[in-house]
Amino acid sequence: MMILFGIVILLCALLGTPLFVIIGALALFFFYSVGIDTSAVVVEMYRMASSPTLLAIPLFTFTGFVLAKSNTSKRLINLSGALFGWLPGGLAVVALVTCAFFTAFTGASGVTIIALGGLLYPMLVSEKYPKKFSLGLMTASGSLGLLFPPSLPLILYGMVSQTSVDQLFLAGIIPGIILILILSGYSIRWGFAAQVKKTPFSFKEISKALKEMAWEIPLPMIILGGIYGGIFTATEAAAVTAVYVVVIECFIYREIRFARDVPRIMKESMVLVGGILIILGAALGLTSYLIDQQVPMKILALMKTYISSKYTFLILLNILLLIVGCMMDIFSAIMVVVPLITPIATSFGVDPIHLGIIFLTNLEIGYSTPPVGLNLFIASSRFKEPVVKLYGAALPFLGLRLIALILITYVPFISLWLVELLQVR
Repeated sequence: MMILFGIVILLCALLGTPLFVIIGALALFFFYSVGIDTSAVVVEMYRMASSPTLLAIPLFTFTGFVLAKSNTSKRLINLSGALFGWLPGGLAVVALVTCAFFTAFTGASGVTIIALGGLLYPMLVSEKYPKKFSLGLMTASGSLGLLFPPSLPLILYGMVSQTSVDQLFLAGIIPGIILILILSGYSIRWGFAAQVKKTPFSFKEISKALKEMAWEIPLPMIILGGIYGGIFTATEAAAVTAVYVVVIECFIYREIRFARDVPRIMKESMVLVGGILIILGAALGLTSYLIDQQVPMKILALMKTYISSKYTFLILLNILLLIVGCMMDIFSAIMVVVPLITPIATSFGVDPIHLGIIFLTNLEIGYSTPPVGLNLFIASSRFKEPVVKLYGAALPFLGLRLIALILITYVPFISLWLVELLQVR
């Protein structure tokens, strides 16, 4: 019966059955096979719904979509250009910073590539950046901001692993900056090689760009300052941020109409949230079964037969997560894989917060890892280029991010320093 069920599930997956149906069916079947009432799956869904942190997901998603629909991207490009345009490769650095900001708020790399690709890619090509470099840069930049608060994957990881979202917000900042700096260094090198045009440094232009973006610049400070200043929780920060963004975009910049556009943006953003929540509900049921049957402990016992070193475990973990990042979207991977690896990593002495940053860095890289990274196909569609061409364009950026991954994995201080400094424990 197990073999027959496995064949049916495999066929359903190959025929394109939605992931939540596959996961939910597995959970129901496994509970039924061991004689446990299948209402256990519903109980897990209720437990998820009662989590106060859950409210942060739709609120931050809505905030990101409002920013994406306004002219925030153009103002951010102008500000980044004024600050970094004087560098060789300055426009490429502008693209990295702008995409990181947007991905942090939308939580979805595909949204960033689609929303900003039409602006940044033609600009890069017109400024004489090589086409292959520009394609690779935009593909890699799509997932660059997933480590920065208020990234949805950070919140979701905290919920699933039962670690502090506040700590994860702090822990992701320095690793995220390191990723940007490494890619910026490579971009500056290309700027020298291609002799691209530089924008003269001008305090007047910086002042003008700051004035244009004066209402949006405080957003990260509102979120981080409010949370770590003890003014509000992460969930309350999400509500404050959503209200603030609606007010400035609708009534100050007046780029979004409150009565006409806001309901439409709510609908679009909640489609993404609904997809996340329905997978989360099904995955929690499956996770409950795996924990009830002590599957993580059995895996741990098997691993410890062959692995005794923490560093060997981390090498294998990175390889596994890069494969997972290629094959699954980040939200599904968090819900399915995190409950399995968390107890194993803890037994090897890996800090839970450090593990979260390792996990998300791997999945961020997996988005643009050939042959089936999701960003490769989104970029192929957005820029009308064969996906095979994207493989070659993405490889240099993949190598650079793997260097950053090694640093983040084997130097825990990078992730934990801010957490320890501010004593957010």
